[in-house]
Amino acid sequence: MTNVDADPAELVCRSGTDHRDRRAVEVLEPRDVPLGGIRAMTVRRTLPLKQRSLIGAWCFADHYGPDRVAASGGMDVAPHPHTGLQTVSWLFAGEIEHRDSLGSQAMVRPGELNLMTAGRGISHSEVSTPDTDVLHGVQLWLALPEAARSTAPAFEHVVPEDARDGAVRCRVFIGSWLGLSSPATVHTPLLGAELLLQPGGAVELPLEGEFEHGVLVDSGAVTVNDAPVGRAAMAYLPPGTRALRLTCGSSPGRVVVLGGTPLHEEIVMWWNFIGRTHDEVVEFRNEWQAEIAAFADGAPAATRFGRVLGYPGAPLPAPTMPAIRLKPRVRPER
Repeated sequence: MTNVDADPAELVCRSGTDHRDRRAVEVLEPRDVPLGGIRAMTVRRTLPLKQRSLIGAWCFADHYGPDRVAASGGMDVAPHPHTGLQTVSWLFAGEIEHRDSLGSQAMVRPGELNLMTAGRGISHSEVSTPDTDVLHGVQLWLALPEAARSTAPAFEHVVPEDARDGAVRCRVFIGSWLGLSSPATVHTPLLGAELLLQPGGAVELPLEGEFEHGVLVDSGAVTVNDAPVGRAAMAYLPPGTRALRLTCGSSPGRVVVLGGTPLHEEIVMWWNFIGRTHDEVVEFRNEWQAEIAAFADGAPAATRFGRVLGYPGAPLPAPTMPAIRLKPRVRPER
């Protein structure tokens, strides 16, 4: 999914290192972001926020729906570029068609993972299918570490296994947890999982102590390590947290658990690009704009980002770069 903010902020992101209070639960409240025009589909964003920009290598988290396509207009995101990241598409309801400049064409369906590795550069489009009545899911990004950020672009479709244990059902779509493993390719130690909770249920699950974790609540009256967390909000658990305790109210609950070792690298994230310097991101933007102009003139597609075939419209132009450089964000003191 593209970040279609009309005036996206340039963020210099770094992992936090102050984890003195390992018992605390920090609740990240979402902000609403409209994707598009008058009939925009609104998403609720918990990463990046001012107080926290990374959880492990997870650098972007949008939660959306359930939205009726007849009212929202659904999803229709024109071809757009990415660098230095992986996109993780995970649906609870609906269906989205993915096309990319590698020639991949695949459906995103509930319980199935689409993982796109941008590496040095890729472009793709996302369109909800005509038969989709309701869209509901999360769109996530992973920052690639220095050693992998210029890798060749790639696309994977994975159907993860799941397991039930009493009051909880788990699907692990990234990494390994609770005896389940995903074959999806990642470049730092990571976890991504969906948990379904029974009404009135309570569960305690082990966590990897070296990871920091985010628990995004999709539905239900859920507490995370004794802290109530509202719908579309995310509970942050610092490294050193060894257990995840969840309780659910009188209706079923669903959470998405994200985790990973802190990414000890500084990244610059603007629009759909991740780089290491302001000037590098400017160059990515200039290359994309040049490709749009070249494609309009019928030029060959041997470029950084490539051409998405089969999408009926024009590629999405990049916004204007900000006039200033922002200083690195630092982790607030507890």
